[in-house]
Amino acid sequence: MPTRRQILQGGAGLAALAAGWSGARAAAAEDRVVRSDADWRRILTADQYAILRQDGTERPFTSPLLHEERAGVFACAGCGLALFSSSTKFDSGTGWPSFWAPLDGAVATHRDTSFGMVRNAVSCRRCEGHLGHVFDDGPKPTGLRYCMNGVALSFVPGTA
Repeated sequence: MPTRRQILQGGAGLAALAAGWSGARAAAAEDRVVRSDADWRRILTADQYAILRQDGTERPFTSPLLHEERAGVFACAGCGLALFSSSTKFDSGTGWPSFWAPLDGAVATHRDTSFGMVRNAVSCRRCEGHLGHVFDDGPKPTGLRYCMNGVALSFVPGTA
């Protein structure tokens, strides 16, 4: 006879299939990073917390990552998920690290109407930390500019 846990797990699996989840979406859901506010405050610096957890924005031209030109990967400062390859980084002249494309499945976007503007906010897919915004004034091949807060990122040198 199946246990209560097996029944519940089976029901959750059937619900996921019924909702049309693909294996990739299910895997993405399984690796989500969820922490309490107290935990986020403990592991992030005050600036990182203000950006990643409170949708803040750092002052332009203040991030050391703005001038990072080595090959590597830019990752989420909150959970370490690889977000952008250095091969997609470009100098937008805006004062924030900018990229023309994220790594596949790394970020999520949503409409942001704060400060009387309509923009598309960008967050880490895994921990939902706020990273910045995406605009349609970037270079080819995508025409997009992912304008990221450098304090929300970490850099891992290596092959990009």
